[in-house]
Amino acid sequence: MFILVNLKAYPCDPIEVAEAAREVSEASGVRIAVSPQAADISRVADTGVETWAQHVDPNGHGSHTGSTLAEAVAEAGAVGTLINHSEKRLKLADIDGSVQAAERAGLETCVCANNPAQTGAVAALGPDSVAVEPPELIGGDVSVSTADPDIVRDAVSAADDVDEDVDVYCGAGVSTGDDVIAAGDLGATGILLASGVAKADDPRAALEDLVSGL
Repeated sequence: MFILVNLKAYPCDPIEVAEAAREVSEASGVRIAVSPQAADISRVADTGVETWAQHVDPNGHGSHTGSTLAEAVAEAGAVGTLINHSEKRLKLADIDGSVQAAERAGLETCVCANNPAQTGAVAALGPDSVAVEPPELIGGDVSVSTADPDIVRDAVSAADDVDEDVDVYCGAGVSTGDDVIAAGDLGATGILLASGVAKADDPRAALEDLVSGL
């Protein structure tokens, strides 16, 4: 089970979270990564934790002011990137371009999708994984695996029907070790979460709880 912690633009200390994630990962043997703001990628990567970008644009080098270049985040220390998060939605052609840009830079890719139908559609673009996240549950206290387990189950089936090599992660509302176990029981191979760790009073304790049943 892979745990990917998206720090969004929350006012947390990215280094504190990164160090806690690295230590909990080393102690538990569970793969844990942190996805900070682009400006913090280098500092977070320097802690030794697996580091992901929150987004990359579909363009390469050139006249693209304000873009997040895949090669730049890779050079800063990122090894993967989120694409098409519900708070950073892209058109299908741009998702395809961002996946290709990430692959060109050697980044692992996780494309976010709202439902099983979208999961199947983006799985056809060949990302490494798809995270299914119903928008109405993002940032809440109820995990999608609890609120509507069929969404996760159907998303896994939709991805398998297109490309069995595309992993499916469970996102939205995940915050406890029980949520992680439930996601795994539904066929997910990872989880994507944010507030459960980034807004926690004790990020280390939150991470320890997430891995407690693995």
